Amino acid sequence: MKFVVAFAVLIAVCAAAPAESDKPAVILRDIRTNNGIDNYKFDYETSNGIQRQEIGELKQIEDNAAIVVRGSASWISPEGTVVELKYTADENGYHPIV
Repeated sequence: MKFVVAFAVLIAVCAAAPAESDKPAVILRDIRTNNGIDNYKFDYETSNGIQRQEIGELKQIEDNAAIVVRGSASWISPEGTVVELKYTADENGYHPIV
């Protein structure tokens, strides 16, 4: 009986232990450039596989102005697959790139 109780306690302790993915991520790369209102750029990567890049530029459209953005993001899914998203955004809205 003592063995069963000790085994149950051991299983409970192992189940309660934090998983590897519960560790805080460390920033590996963080580059940011902001040139006033005309354009910006950032690029970062973390130790848990997250990457993000974006470039934004001011575009003159007749009497108006709009920010044109190109970017991407990627991360690792819980199944271990790399997920990647690429996009642009302009005066006509958001456009995912397939």
